[in-house]
Amino acid sequence: MTTSARQTRAAATRQRILAAARELFVAQGYRSTSLRDIAAAASVSHPGLLGHFASKDDLLAEVVAEFEQENADAFAETAAAAEPGALIFAELAARNARTPGYLELFAALTGEASAPAHPAHERMRERYAQMHELSVDALQESVIHGVIAPDRDLDGESIRHTAAWDGLQLLSQYLPDRVDVVTMLEERESLWAMPFGWRDPEEVGACSDQPAPLPTAFPTLWADAAADAGYAVGRKRRAQILADAMHLFSRSGYGDTSLRDIAEAVGVSKSTLLHHYGSKEMLLSAVLSERDRAIQATLDTAGLSTAAEALRAIPEGARHSAVDEPGLIEVYAVLSCEAVPEAHPAHDYFARRFTEGIDYFAELFRRAQVEGALPAHRDPEHEAVWLIALWDGLQYQWLYDRDAVDTGDQLRAHLADVLPGAEPRAGGDQFAATTASTPSP
Repeated sequence: MTTSARQTRAAATRQRILAAARELFVAQGYRSTSLRDIAAAASVSHPGLLGHFASKDDLLAEVVAEFEQENADAFAETAAAAEPGALIFAELAARNARTPGYLELFAALTGEASAPAHPAHERMRERYAQMHELSVDALQESVIHGVIAPDRDLDGESIRHTAAWDGLQLLSQYLPDRVDVVTMLEERESLWAMPFGWRDPEEVGACSDQPAPLPTAFPTLWADAAADAGYAVGRKRRAQILADAMHLFSRSGYGDTSLRDIAEAVGVSKSTLLHHYGSKEMLLSAVLSERDRAIQATLDTAGLSTAAEALRAIPEGARHSAVDEPGLIEVYAVLSCEAVPEAHPAHDYFARRFTEGIDYFAELFRRAQVEGALPAHRDPEHEAVWLIALWDGLQYQWLYDRDAVDTGDQLRAHLADVLPGAEPRAGGDQFAATTASTPSP
């Protein structure tokens, strides 16, 4: 056989493996599909598959790269056919939703590849940089044609819009009846026509005489009953197990991390580990409980008198998490993406967490609207969904480029647009409007 024929045959085999992986990942889920499953479907031996792809991670990266190339082609085609300056992000989101398996696989890769050692990490980092560049170019064209108000910071809007889009795609898989990605993007993009921080001038001063009482604290869904129990030696050992489990979950995911892996990292036997945490699921519960406690700390509303103050305090909490608790962000990114399949032991946790989170922030935004801080044209439920999606999406971007993305700064800029500098003064009957008062044509 000639060299050319061998290369052609190898390329065909590689493509057959990719096609089989794509079909099985969509049908069975990434975690439930083994390399042997893919080899059988592609009619190659397991060693033969490994000659083309060193790991399942490599295969996932290649499969999603195919999706992304198709997206890039669709972006160019859609942009060429659109009216000058038209925003096409929602149309691309609709295409993603129609593509079988895209959302599930992209979610899997986003979390999996967030660890710097992952073979697809650099590819995803480049993907975010490319998306940012394309997005800024599109937004500039829209400004030129009067679709977007000229006072908007396009660099920041691009980062935040891409982040929220990613977050919405994840949210929609947990709460499909509550989160419609396409509708959310369409509604959000329509707000770009207004100047940054716009409110109807007739609203100024039209607020409640008293700030609305704050809702109860953000709920803690899972609690680790053993965390503070027992002797000091036992508490120290549990803390070490928890720290090492978090590190391994964030690096390899829950599904690919065994209790033996964790025991070896801690330096104890598997039986000793099981003495403290009776099952892998109990250990997962403890990891999520630790994150709940950290989130509760960032959302502490003690000393705050208005809902707007509570919302504006969020960026500082996000900054604290990035500086002091990066491991919690890492494990959350991996687990929230990995747990999309309903069979995953953390799926119900994240579904309830997102539901409770939307309810909590929607109530905060409703009360901020009563106070007069949230303009009347903004819907509290929409703002709650968008805030959670944005926050999550920014954390994913930060994991891929910690120098380029400051989650706290981006959340602060977002909230400055949503809650445009109008706080109740003493007595609650006056507002200091500091933003533009008329929308662009």
